Amino acid sequence: MTGDVLRVLLLVLQLGFVALLYLVLMRFAATMLRDLRSAEEAQIASRSGIGRLSVLESPEDEPPAGSTIALGPINSIGRNVNNTIYVEDDFVSTNHAMLTFRGRSWFIEDQGSTNGTYVNGHRIDRPVALSFGDELTVGRVRMRLDR
Repeated sequence: MTGDVLRVLLLVLQLGFVALLYLVLMRFAATMLRDLRSAEEAQIASRSGIGRLSVLESPEDEPPAGSTIALGPINSIGRNVNNTIYVEDDFVSTNHAMLTFRGRSWFIEDQGSTNGTYVNGHRIDRPVALSFGDELTVGRVRMRLDR
């Protein structure tokens, strides 16, 4: 009789151990799945950008008026084709401005351009925090920061 109780107790312990092992493996799988989904969402966000510029006016049509430009965390703006945002305009410097996402805000900084960078019609001389809906003007090109 004592041997039968001992065998039942041993069987219960073995089943409990297997159940605990499956629980740990299921939690591990759930965590891995959650990480994969967040990595996929981050990849989608980086492709679509964390913001965008809507081109409102562009006399030389580069970038084309009415187009939108997906933004990454660091965006250089200028007439040099190696800039993130290439602007074909004689009033735009080779490396005109830098648009960056820091923390939770967008910042625009003029890079010593000849004709200046404007935010909502005001010329800037230092890094300026932007809000969605603000208009940027580089040369004769006007763009709006959108979500």
